[in-house]
Amino acid sequence: MFTGIITDVGRVLLAEQRGDLRLRIGSGYDMAGVALGASIACSGVCLTVVDKGEGWFAVDVSAETVGRTAPDLWKTGARLNLERALRVGDELGGHIVSGHVDGIGTVEGVAPVGDSVRISVIAGAEIEAYIAPKGSVALDGVSLTVNDVEPITDGVRFSINIIPHTAAETSFSEIVPGRRLNIEIDVLARYIGRMMELRR
Repeated sequence: MFTGIITDVGRVLLAEQRGDLRLRIGSGYDMAGVALGASIACSGVCLTVVDKGEGWFAVDVSAETVGRTAPDLWKTGARLNLERALRVGDELGGHIVSGHVDGIGTVEGVAPVGDSVRISVIAGAEIEAYIAPKGSVALDGVSLTVNDVEPITDGVRFSINIIPHTAAETSFSEIVPGRRLNIEIDVLARYIGRMMELRR
């Protein structure tokens, strides 16, 4: 489990296609404290550390994961929002995030509002029922609050605000229209949606 509070921004140093895609990710984490087999969320995707060295760790990304996540994340040079798994006793500063991507959104617009940046995102119909005003959503692993929601043809438009601190501490410092984002809906919304589906 994760909280959506990013603790490092890594960079893909090497992407090597084997049976799965092997990534070597540069990171500021103290690798002495990262065990092989540990989970690290990489832009919202829970991945397992399979190798490590000074200033880097490696993960394997299956074809299933590549196919269900935002394109361009898994290539050399890509910047990834990193978060280590939640430990018992850690502060829950964001919201409960599992590292399982529910859909992909596209940044429609980026506009300054005061010191913050307002970002509008377009997502598919499979996400629409789970996005609520003032609810929580994780975008590329970052815990954010939804401002407003507008149904559109074949999907939903919603907006969030990025404060300067969040921009500085995540890959959102470089966000532009057209960028694809991993979306993870709130875990409670996911289970409520499943219960409603079974009742129908």
